Amino acid sequence: MITVHTNSDGTLIEVELSGQVTSSDYATTLVPAIEAALEDHDSVHLLVIVDAEFKGYDLGAAWSDTKLGLSHWRGFDRIGVVADQSWVQTSFRLAAPILPCPVHVFGMDELESARRWMRESLGAIHVTDLGGPCIQISLMGKLDSSEYKQAQTDLDALLQDREGFRLLIDLREFDGWQGVTAMAAHFRLAAGHIGLLDRAAIVGDKTWQKVAQRMASHVLATRTQYFAVEEYENAKTWLAAG
Repeated sequence: MITVHTNSDGTLIEVELSGQVTSSDYATTLVPAIEAALEDHDSVHLLVIVDAEFKGYDLGAAWSDTKLGLSHWRGFDRIGVVADQSWVQTSFRLAAPILPCPVHVFGMDELESARRWMRESLGAIHVTDLGGPCIQISLMGKLDSSEYKQAQTDLDALLQDREGFRLLIDLREFDGWQGVTAMAAHFRLAAGHIGLLDRAAIVGDKTWQKVAQRMASHVLATRTQYFAVEEYENAKTWLAAG
């Protein structure tokens, strides 16, 4: 049996599994709820609560589960699983590395922590006016796509009366993206402002960040430079010079 609860804005779906789950449960309950949510949102958060009486899937439900995952592969921004059964926890932990979004497994005594994790943003983007033509964007924590909507608004407000700008990208506290939808939002934000960019400095501490700067220097018609974390002040000086 599958029971589904959706929050008021439709972005969080809470699913409870109990007894024997059948393909009919998927067809009449779970699939319609997910597809209805994805009509209004690019992605949703899914919390799966596995009841102590859960007996597993029949063969039809197992196939339905596979089809659901494949057809909405990029529709989940975060998946939480609450269960005490070790086989359920192990199954989701093994699947987590191949899924395109963060997956976190909780025990039943951590249900409220799971619900809090589903609601919380795990990261933040801060847009700061450094004066003159210089703007700093600080990426912090593990970002989901929703953070980029506010970042776009903040950046556009600063650029409203400017013909161009110089950008300091601060990655000192950046831990990556929560799935492909967040990464796509990042590149959409960048692509929408490249034409105004005069110069860019990247401050970070990871090898891939330095490689990304080198690649960008070949693609963008602008000067870019990478600075190590301890060179943060030098990055701001370089950005403002000339």
